[in-house]
Amino acid sequence: MLAAIGLYGVLAYGVAQRTGEIAIRIALGAQSGRVISMILRETTGVVAVGLGLGGGLAYAASRLIDSRLYGVAPQDPVTLALATGLLLLVALSAAYLPAQRASKLEPMAALRQQ
Repeated sequence: MLAAIGLYGVLAYGVAQRTGEIAIRIALGAQSGRVISMILRETTGVVAVGLGLGGGLAYAASRLIDSRLYGVAPQDPVTLALATGLLLLVALSAAYLPAQRASKLEPMAALRQQ
């Protein structure tokens, strides 16, 4: 749960910092849906790399922490899949919500906030 909260905070902050970029793209004529999909693609790529590396390290480290796991096999695929799915869902919502909020602002108002 701590990882999900931290991931949400970092990704939402990163997308919120791009409000000016989103406003400029929309002011130049980009459709808001395409801008949101661009943000989601970039976020998904970063998260996929992180989940791949983290999953690989978790799988490798599972033998070291075998004695500390209670009621879960060291390499339980269901637990790893659920954790990966949860983090992916959190990451997509962390990117989508601020991007949608920024795309609905008037471009000049968004640029003035910066």
